[in-house]
Amino acid sequence: MQPFELPDFYVPYPARLNPHLEGARTHTMTWAREMRMLDDHRDPGTPDIWDEAALTAMDYALLCAYTHPDCDGPELDLITDWYVWVFYFDDHFLEVFKKPRDQDGAGAYLDRLPLFMSLDPPEPVNAVERGLADLWARTVPSKSDAWRERFSVSTLNLLRESLWELSNISTGRLPNPVEYIEMRRKVGGAPWSADLAEHAAGVELPERVVGTRPLRVLKDTFSDGVHLRNDIFSYQRETESEGEVNNCVLVMEHFLRTAPQAAADTVNDLLTSRLRQFENTAVTELPHIFADHGLDPAEQAAVAAYVKALQDWQSGGHEWHMRSSRYMNSKSLGMSAARIPALLDSTRISRPHVPHQKVGPTPLPEFDIPYPPRVNPHRERAGRATLAWAREMGMFSPHPRLPVSVWSAERLTGMALETCAASLDPDAGPEALDLATQWLAFGTYGDDFFPAVFNRDRDMAGAKLFNARVASFMPLDCGATPAPENAFEAALADLWPRTALPMDDRGRREFRAAVEHMVESWLWELNNHLQSRVPDPVDYIEMRRHTFGSELTMALCRIEHSREIPAHVFETRTLREIDASAMDVACLLNDCFSYQKEIEYEGELNNGVLAIGNFFGCGRDEALPIVNDLITSRRRQFEHLAEHELLALAADLDLDDTARAALAAYVDELRDWMAGILKWHRETDRYDERPPSIPKPSGPGTSAFYLFTRERARNPITS
Repeated sequence: MQPFELPDFYVPYPARLNPHLEGARTHTMTWAREMRMLDDHRDPGTPDIWDEAALTAMDYALLCAYTHPDCDGPELDLITDWYVWVFYFDDHFLEVFKKPRDQDGAGAYLDRLPLFMSLDPPEPVNAVERGLADLWARTVPSKSDAWRERFSVSTLNLLRESLWELSNISTGRLPNPVEYIEMRRKVGGAPWSADLAEHAAGVELPERVVGTRPLRVLKDTFSDGVHLRNDIFSYQRETESEGEVNNCVLVMEHFLRTAPQAAADTVNDLLTSRLRQFENTAVTELPHIFADHGLDPAEQAAVAAYVKALQDWQSGGHEWHMRSSRYMNSKSLGMSAARIPALLDSTRISRPHVPHQKVGPTPLPEFDIPYPPRVNPHRERAGRATLAWAREMGMFSPHPRLPVSVWSAERLTGMALETCAASLDPDAGPEALDLATQWLAFGTYGDDFFPAVFNRDRDMAGAKLFNARVASFMPLDCGATPAPENAFEAALADLWPRTALPMDDRGRREFRAAVEHMVESWLWELNNHLQSRVPDPVDYIEMRRHTFGSELTMALCRIEHSREIPAHVFETRTLREIDASAMDVACLLNDCFSYQKEIEYEGELNNGVLAIGNFFGCGRDEALPIVNDLITSRRRQFEHLAEHELLALAADLDLDDTARAALAAYVDELRDWMAGILKWHRETDRYDERPPSIPKPSGPGTSAFYLFTRERARNPITS
């Protein structure tokens, strides 16, 4: 019996079938036999994985014919071989390493595979290596170096991050929903599928736009759609036959403490939300990218063909899941009939929000942040210095586009930003704490100034010009800057040289990028306001790290330790997840404290409690416990990584004692950060539940405070 009834899936585009299907079926069976993937031709010592009947029943040629309906026969053969290889890898890894819990053997096995992503590979010793070498040679010659690099990274991710899955299985640990979504993108392989979709469509994305937010979101939402759909269909096989814990239905079952049917319905709602996000991004954000980056008609057509290829993949992938023997897929309705209720229900996922609803005071939950806060003894001095500095920068002066000034001295004093900085870095010296508090004032002022001017006037053009000017106030040589046009620019022009002069070139670039990402993320918030759109919860959490300034915090903490910790350490999954989990604790905690202020008085749409409530169709009181559970799960994930993975990482990378001590100090600083964020929210009057003088959002920019305070404690700069 099935553990739940399949939900009605949102499939807005009909699936189409490639006419070269039969040729691909014949070709790929021969290819799999030549690669020794089938039982009658397998390598010595390889357990039973597939036989010809199993490969026929799974019908990967049908998958590729549905997901790539327009490519020619030879291209369909190539794409099908890639999918046979990746599914074989998945099943081979399960039998050889996952089931026996062989972490060491898995690591050695995975370390060899990149050698076969080469036109001069070593001699393969198993079918996975043999297939990868053959496919690489047939695929990359026709593509640019930039595409090869992207495809190589995607392939390595889906191979290497299998260790994360194996670790969870070995310990019986279920990931939290945020962790799962982000890690599934890597291990699940859909970003790899998106790269292959470019190849199959015969196009390449213009390299100058690949890293922009719209293209990243298209790839991420496509990936989430593919993976969440697969998790629903594969739940029974994975949980009953494979002992798998890495499945979103199971994750939601555990996190929400609910039954499999309700969990599956929730995952399907999230799938729908992610596909709606894909559509929204394609329609509302791509045109800006075309204009901003000057894409010519051919380049625009290439991006459009890529979008169409990803849409084809979603519909075709769904159709294949409904037919393949690999999955649970009994359903009474035909797909044409089933699409109708799902299309109607999808409007619920993106329901409009009425701003300025009266919500009343927020009943704050108990937050699971057990770290004892400490306060820097130089707090009072920092408060006085920052008040004088803000006046000098013009933060209390009126702006031509506003009826009143954004800030007053009284308002800044009540925010107690020096208490925030003093709690977040209790060991900084006096000059360092002055600088930290001023950076915090800069980020917080910008977070108020930007919406007060641009959101109020619905001025996207002006906002983009404001964003474009930011880099000019952070020259890498710390040289001259333009004349500032407002207090935000004046403050940045003052803070940049005081902070960046001691940095090396890499540090300055990383620091500047973090500031740019923070300001750029405010455009995303404005775009949501222009559409009166409450953001998708996954998009919200990922963007909130930027709007809150958290990336800035982590970048500068890393730079502080750059002499002691090699840069590549911060690129590992363990450190990336440590950073992200701490960020999410702080961001979501702020959304709880600021809920009434933002929702009732400011008409804000970008709030985590609102995003969760909108997704689940519930009110604040039902959404708050879910948000608090996310805070708790992310904080506990932080400790899991710090306590169980950091030592193993240090051993794997052969770090010396100095680097290990610096890593431990870095983690302790993040604990101080989380404790300080909570202490400040409880003491500041910024989130008092009363109307402000002018509309503004209240994301605090609290991460901007952290800039180099610990480094300045060692090497203070006189303000």
